[in-house]
Amino acid sequence: MMVPAALLVLGALTALLAPRLLARAQWPEREPVVALWVWQCVVGAVLLCFGLSMLLSAAAAWQAVRGRLFAAAPHGVVDAYALGTSEGPWPAVTALALAGGALWTAAMLTGEVLRARARRRAQGSELLERAPLLPGEDPAAARLVVLEGPRPDAWWLPGAAPQLVVTTAALGRLKGSQLDAVMAHEQGHATARHDWLLHCSRALSRGFPQVPVFAAFEAEMHRLVELAADDMASRRFGRLTVALALVGLNEDRGVFAASSAPEAHVPQRVRRLLSAPPRLSPGRRLRLTALATLVPAIPLLVAFVPGLSALT
Repeated sequence: MMVPAALLVLGALTALLAPRLLARAQWPEREPVVALWVWQCVVGAVLLCFGLSMLLSAAAAWQAVRGRLFAAAPHGVVDAYALGTSEGPWPAVTALALAGGALWTAAMLTGEVLRARARRRAQGSELLERAPLLPGEDPAAARLVVLEGPRPDAWWLPGAAPQLVVTTAALGRLKGSQLDAVMAHEQGHATARHDWLLHCSRALSRGFPQVPVFAAFEAEMHRLVELAADDMASRRFGRLTVALALVGLNEDRGVFAASSAPEAHVPQRVRRLLSAPPRLSPGRRLRLTALATLVPAIPLLVAFVPGLSALT
């Protein structure tokens, strides 16, 4: 039972310490794409720790599970894990608790996906009602939808036929290539499938609101996907153009005043674009990406070391 316990401790420590370490780092704002990958690896490592602990705890509690899990393993591997020793009810309790957490996670993810699809269908139906397809227009193709509206706004509606929606007020407010920059920003979201990152982070945060890594994961996903899309647009149209487009879309919403509005991150995004913080060197980006990729390998190493040592 030592290996399942070690995996539980490793998962708990990662969930507690990783958000604090990443919050102190200065580089995520300079490299949001790398930061997105690091967060995914950290969350994946936490889930992997708990998942492997669940499997090994179940194998220690029930012979049927142990036989299936180690069916193809040599005899010495099972002995190395000492899963057949009497340890009371704790293996079964741990396995059942972690299985309940896994089922709850799956239920939250499923519910979030179903709600997102329902929202997309409702928004798509509303768009078709307000902006019907033109004769000969392919309903399965991506399209630009212009809506009458007094408020400058633009958003990307993901789906099988993604659509960029722009209000007439935004067309009147944005000048020159600013509209193209907004379109590039929204297309960056769609290309990178940021909606799936937001769905997963929201589901984990709602399912386990007391787990620090999941709450921080949701907050950082909302921030980092916007920074990443800003960078995608600024590489094509320049940081100043993207910053001016952000100001044009949001200046009437009071987001540049001292407030806690949901759009309060917009001033920080504008300052970041105008200050143009230097990117990390390619070598450092590669090292950070490689180190993040190794994080989920640590639970696998902890889980497989007894079995591998038995084979040597």
